[in-house]
Amino acid sequence: MAINLQKGQRISLEKSNGSKLLNVCVGINWGAIEKKGMFGFGTTKEAVDLDASCALYDDNKQLVDVVYFGHLKSKDGAVKHSGDDLTGDMAGNDGLDNEVITVDFGGLSSSVSYVAFVLNSFRGQDFGTIPFASIRIYEGSPTRVNEIFATYDIANSKDFAGHVSMVMGVFYKKNGEWKFNAIGEPTRDRKLEETVKTVTQNYL
Repeated sequence: MAINLQKGQRISLEKSNGSKLLNVCVGINWGAIEKKGMFGFGTTKEAVDLDASCALYDDNKQLVDVVYFGHLKSKDGAVKHSGDDLTGDMAGNDGLDNEVITVDFGGLSSSVSYVAFVLNSFRGQDFGTIPFASIRIYEGSPTRVNEIFATYDIANSKDFAGHVSMVMGVFYKKNGEWKFNAIGEPTRDRKLEETVKTVTQNYL
């Protein structure tokens, strides 16, 4: 059963049958913004470009790698990005994630102790205006969902209105086991580099 993540909630990576979740997908889904046409007649769709990114840190909280639309795979090959979606669902929610980052915890370099996920609105479009924007963590692949592990609702949370950047959460290794901290905090950052710096300073 999926867990609806709350800010600051920490959860163990355990499946419903009690086994450990070692291969995780973090998927982002969103739609295009609907706007009224000229003189209020009809509607038009405005493409939305959200960017999911992942920052990897060592035990000393030093940044070792960043996976994003311009660098689709981590150096150890354990973290992979599905690619940049520039528009969102133009025809309405198709139920599929627009961008997916997969993590193979077993394949991560032993030096990696933190895996942080952030979300940026590339064109500066307010999170509060983006239809059905949501995050889900699940076992499967970018095209197949086996079991949804946790969900996080962006579109229906007033906390994100007025912001274009957020820290989704951080996977962290404790006593040899991976856990997840649901940060769910908007930031004042405008670019990925700034958001990664915010994670480094405040959320590890």
